[in-house]
Amino acid sequence: MTEQTRKYHFGFLDEDAKKEIRRSLLKAIAIPGYQVPYSSREMPIARGFGTGGLQITLSILGTDDTFKVIDQGSDESVNAVNIRKFISKTCPGVSLTKHTLTATVIQTRHRIPEFLLKLGQILVLQVPYPDPLVMVEASEAKRKQMHGEGDYARLWVKLYEDIVQFSEITISHRYPCQINGAYVIDPSPIPRFDVAKLHQSEGLYLFGAGREKKIYAVPPYTKAKPLAFTDVPFRIEDFIDQTGQRRPCNRCGSNNSFLDEFIDDVGRKVYQCSDSDYCNMQLLTSLLENREQGKGNRE
Repeated sequence: MTEQTRKYHFGFLDEDAKKEIRRSLLKAIAIPGYQVPYSSREMPIARGFGTGGLQITLSILGTDDTFKVIDQGSDESVNAVNIRKFISKTCPGVSLTKHTLTATVIQTRHRIPEFLLKLGQILVLQVPYPDPLVMVEASEAKRKQMHGEGDYARLWVKLYEDIVQFSEITISHRYPCQINGAYVIDPSPIPRFDVAKLHQSEGLYLFGAGREKKIYAVPPYTKAKPLAFTDVPFRIEDFIDQTGQRRPCNRCGSNNSFLDEFIDDVGRKVYQCSDSDYCNMQLLTSLLENREQGKGNRE
């Protein structure tokens, strides 16, 4: 170890803190969707900036892990870069990567990667507000009772009122999702486009809310169903243009990924993959295919 890393405990947190978080994680995995309280520690970042997800990551990382962190799908955002630097200083021996397919632990904010998780991969989500009932009930004690009784009637009424007023459910992110037919969770501020990735996934999803001191999980091969009415089905962002065509990524040409809207140098709206690793891989694949096709034409 270098002088810089020697002054940090591996994983920054003390062993008792990591042990408590791991025990909370085991309970959360055993009861999918249940919000497990834990003693959230002070971190060198402000609460609300990913302390819950970071504490989970620090508690489960080992020297044989390969770690990736993204923010809004990007590996190069300020939040992602700073957390990557923090992990490199406090977890010597852990490999860092920007490739989803090679990572064993992925920490993310606001997005689930486009590449589907495989068995053995763990996705840690930073969560600002863990309870979907907070939009209809202010009292935490009452919310706990409602979760225990499976009483989500007021949440259904909220969705119904949206349809009456706007002709559709207007929740664009944090869409409530029922796990294993029991607890309803807040899947963190991911877009509706990502909600379906929770259902029967091979990977393990861990959710950490540091400010609210809650941990919950969606284990592999678990049913995850967004709340929706039979006559008003759940829908995702479709990125359809004025002509009725699905917009492609302006950079790699993908027409099946979640897109971010940008303004280019001349003031035009352009759309690009939110997931930077996926976009880079699609672009590389396209370049290789064009090169092979060019070789075939010359021959």
